[in-house]
Amino acid sequence: MWEVCQQQARGGPAELQDALLAGVVALPDRVSNSLRGRNPAVFFPQNYFPLLGAAIVEVLHEISASLRGGSDCSISFVSQVLGKVCVHGRQKEILSVLVPRLADLTKSDCIWQRICWRLVECVPERWMEAVVLGFVQRAPGADVLSRLLGNLVVKNKQAQFVVTQKFLLLQYGYTTAVLQNLLGYLSLDSLRRALLIKVLQELLETWSSSSAVKHSPAEQQEYISKAILICLSHLKEPEIESCRQELLTSMMEGVKCHLDSSLPQIRRLGMIVAESISSKINTDGPVLKFQYEEDDEARELKSLLVQAPSICAVPSLPDDNRNEKADAALPLTSESNGKSHTAATHVVSDEESDAELDSDDDLTPYDMSEDKELKKTKAPVYIRDCIEVLTGSEDTDKWEATVKALESLVRKNPAATREVSVELAKILLHLEEKTCIEGFAELRQRAQVAVLTVDPIPVAQYLTSQFYSLNYSLRQRMDILDVLVLAARELSFPKVHGKIKHVEKPCVQLLPGSDSSNDWRKIVDERIKSKTRRFAKGPSQVQVASGPNEFNSVAGHFFFPLLQNFDRPLSTFDLLGEDHFVLGRLVHTLAVLMYLAVNTVAVTAMGKALMEFVWALRFHTDSYVRQGLLSCISSVLLSVPAEHLLNNMTEELLETQSWLGDVVEKDPDGDCRRDQKIRNRCTVGQKFAFGIINNTHIIHPAARLKTTTTPWVINMKIWSLLLGNFFEE
Repeated sequence: MWEVCQQQARGGPAELQDALLAGVVALPDRVSNSLRGRNPAVFFPQNYFPLLGAAIVEVLHEISASLRGGSDCSISFVSQVLGKVCVHGRQKEILSVLVPRLADLTKSDCIWQRICWRLVECVPERWMEAVVLGFVQRAPGADVLSRLLGNLVVKNKQAQFVVTQKFLLLQYGYTTAVLQNLLGYLSLDSLRRALLIKVLQELLETWSSSSAVKHSPAEQQEYISKAILICLSHLKEPEIESCRQELLTSMMEGVKCHLDSSLPQIRRLGMIVAESISSKINTDGPVLKFQYEEDDEARELKSLLVQAPSICAVPSLPDDNRNEKADAALPLTSESNGKSHTAATHVVSDEESDAELDSDDDLTPYDMSEDKELKKTKAPVYIRDCIEVLTGSEDTDKWEATVKALESLVRKNPAATREVSVELAKILLHLEEKTCIEGFAELRQRAQVAVLTVDPIPVAQYLTSQFYSLNYSLRQRMDILDVLVLAARELSFPKVHGKIKHVEKPCVQLLPGSDSSNDWRKIVDERIKSKTRRFAKGPSQVQVASGPNEFNSVAGHFFFPLLQNFDRPLSTFDLLGEDHFVLGRLVHTLAVLMYLAVNTVAVTAMGKALMEFVWALRFHTDSYVRQGLLSCISSVLLSVPAEHLLNNMTEELLETQSWLGDVVEKDPDGDCRRDQKIRNRCTVGQKFAFGIINNTHIIHPAARLKTTTTPWVINMKIWSLLLGNFFEE
């Protein structure tokens, strides 16, 4: 390589240089092809390219000596070798040798710094991205990266595009350390700081874009948020003053977009970034403050706002000066130690005296384990009394007792509850907390579920009609959905619990703690067992819970009204507009209701209506809504009998096939793609493992094959028709 560098300085032939370049980089492959895999270990790529990196360092030493001696030489061939090795994916092997050596050589030598800068600048543009990425990932810090690259991003347009656009806005798979190196490198020179401010503006523009928030994966949004926080940590006061208005505008637009998201992770990212921007632009005045869970991720994001101190080597003093400094520091140290020892003695003595005076060791605490809270008022006994207390009473203690006792009272008096069920449901839907009751929301929800299960049809009709009515908050509408799901689950489960047959115990009770009694009891039981003849065994002691499915007759009242008006916007409620979070909750609710309606009479009609609903919303922009739509598809496949799927929904299944393929391959949200692949496997596996679901019970495929092969063939047709080749993935 050194000879080629000398020839380039004298104008050597380019064909020879290209042949040598290809031979040097592809030598391991050529040796392996020639020796048919029996090549020596030194030609393994993990061994060869570190040796090539060491050879490049030796060539750079020759170039340094030549420059110091006043001779001309070219470094472009070494740059081409470095670029081609990196673009072939061997950055780790070659730069693990180059970067540490160059970092040491460029610490205090300006000639080595210029050699290193020239080495990177001469890399051809088609290989520039791989080389810059390798240096950014391998550099131990931003200061080292600045010494190695210099002002490359200012001189080279390709490097500038890679650093300011591709690494930050088009890709998001790099670690936080890479981001800190990259943005710290832009901040360490006055010529590059203009690019830092430009990068911050572009990041904020992306962060505050509603389209980017809706369509970008959560990982990319977290990556952009980290980059914004690191940029803010490098800004100085004059720079903040110059772009204060732009920061404020971007903050207001961005926090609105993030808070409108249905994903908690995205909302919290918006809160943290908005708090950070507010603390930077309002150093003296009030700042934004949100309430969110403080976990490790949140603390990591906030720590990025504080610029980590760069580790700089302290210049060493001469030996004489060092000894003088140390001798001068000794008396001060001993004097300060004496003063601190005296102060500590006084503090300890004062604490001991206070402890002796305030000692309460002689006082024994009262036993309050069996104490009970004194109840000032009794809870109402009748349902109508509860209604009067909840609507008009000013007695807070009585109101609190009523809220706590309402659920049990409703379940104990179903006949009385049915007389006022709709009125009671209306009161509970609008009930607000008068006093600070622990678990008030849960108590109110349980009471609503109790009323709905006692009188399902009229209460379900009232709640579903109020879901699309005016003058309700989003919280109340989501409460309606939660109550419907919990009540449907309770109604669909059997009420008769498992009966346990208890063996009659003998009338004579033995005293506990007697070992001999246990021994003779064991001996007697064994004798009885050995002399008893059993001709047949009865049923097991624990019987499987069984009972009528109460959700069978009311499933339609829970389900169909929720599908009626979802596309009709109201003045305060727009499911297809800004209230897409409630739409996501509605879609998930419909999926759960569909799943709970298995083996009911209306399940086929429900499945057909739900497939049409899914088809109308399949291209929704919110990922939470799309995840709910995938849940709806799974619920339909698991709940509707296979025969009815083929007979009544063949067209819907064919249309769903192409859409599911697009979800798996093209959906912008990674969770949607991953969830759909999992659902494909789980749904198919569950269908084939447990048999065919029909209107009454589940029959294993093996049992079906003894009588007829038609259901099994139908199942095979459905899955091959709907899922295609997804199961193979």
